[in-house]
Amino acid sequence: MNRNIKLADNVYYLGVNDRRTSRFENLWPLPQGVSYNAYLINDTKTVLVDTVEATNTDSFISEIQDILNGKSLDYLVVNHTEPDHSGALTSLLKSYPELIIVGNRNTFKFLDGFYGEMKNKLTVEHGDILETGDRTLRFYYTPMVHWPETMMTFDEKDGILFSGDAFGSFKSLDGGIFDDELNIERFENEMRRYYSNIVGKYGKNVQRAFKVLEGVPIKIIGSTHGPVFRKDINWALSRYEKWSREKTQPGVVVIYGSMYGHTEKMADYFARKLKEAGVPDVEVYDASKTHPSFILSSVWKYNGVVLASPAYNNALFPSVKEIVNKFLERKMASRHVAVIGTSTWSGGGVKSLNKLVEELGWNQIGSSIEAKYSAGKSDYELCNILAKELAEAILS
Repeated sequence: MNRNIKLADNVYYLGVNDRRTSRFENLWPLPQGVSYNAYLINDTKTVLVDTVEATNTDSFISEIQDILNGKSLDYLVVNHTEPDHSGALTSLLKSYPELIIVGNRNTFKFLDGFYGEMKNKLTVEHGDILETGDRTLRFYYTPMVHWPETMMTFDEKDGILFSGDAFGSFKSLDGGIFDDELNIERFENEMRRYYSNIVGKYGKNVQRAFKVLEGVPIKIIGSTHGPVFRKDINWALSRYEKWSREKTQPGVVVIYGSMYGHTEKMADYFARKLKEAGVPDVEVYDASKTHPSFILSSVWKYNGVVLASPAYNNALFPSVKEIVNKFLERKMASRHVAVIGTSTWSGGGVKSLNKLVEELGWNQIGSSIEAKYSAGKSDYELCNILAKELAEAILS
């Protein structure tokens, strides 16, 4: 099946949609699916840039064969070795046994480990080029965006940056492939969720990659997930610039755990008081019901957080602890945070949150509030005061 989707003359999009897999990396929910993108250059020398996940191998290779129409496949450039992008490699080598694999030194450590030693290797260094005929491909080494071997490939003829996982997004491509064919704003939340969960820990490395790419005349960005940007590449670049620096906007994410509704009532009351105090965006999440990936994505967007937990076995409620640990793992930049909660015969939840907030290095506003059994009038009065203090901090 040759869909004949071109980025430029003789440069083809070979992506596939995956709407069956429920969790990316067996961790992150995919309610709207995901795409795996690869690209084929049909020049004097033919070059495939990345592959797709293994379950889509047959149709993927069939499309390569249709486009090449009897020509051999000369090179496979591996920008990223993670199996959702290298999964078709073994089958490709059966169809094209003389295929030359192009990567850096770290690339082959991973490929040899996953699939056995590669026989035909071309090891490239940062800045090296590969001439294909009418085109020159230049390789840029961008380690830890988000694996040690990641690199990007730039087609100097048409200004196409094959960027690996960088600038990628969850969500399948439903008919449209390019940003000018899509309602691109519909991808923003899933792109931020992808960034915050997959790449977010490596923001400094993303910034280094921006430095590497300074002055590179990029006209098209072809990531391994999500849309191909050709109309407005700044849409993607500006968001990665903002997210990698954790530039937030005024708003509060209220995250609570609650067994019998008492802590939930406090969280809802606090959310209402934040709105009354002029906070433009308030999002409330039940940590036991909402997957942490969605909560993390929202916290990446806003500068305010409320953490609310009951005591559970003299400690923090497990689902709240899970999401706070996600913040710690990613060494997230400071947010303004308020801590509230409940206890029954003993405390532990609020006390644990106070310690974790200190460990995070976040700016805790006021004193934490811990209601006994369920919040009473005096507890709600304290919540009202604390909500106003938090609102003042995030709006200043």
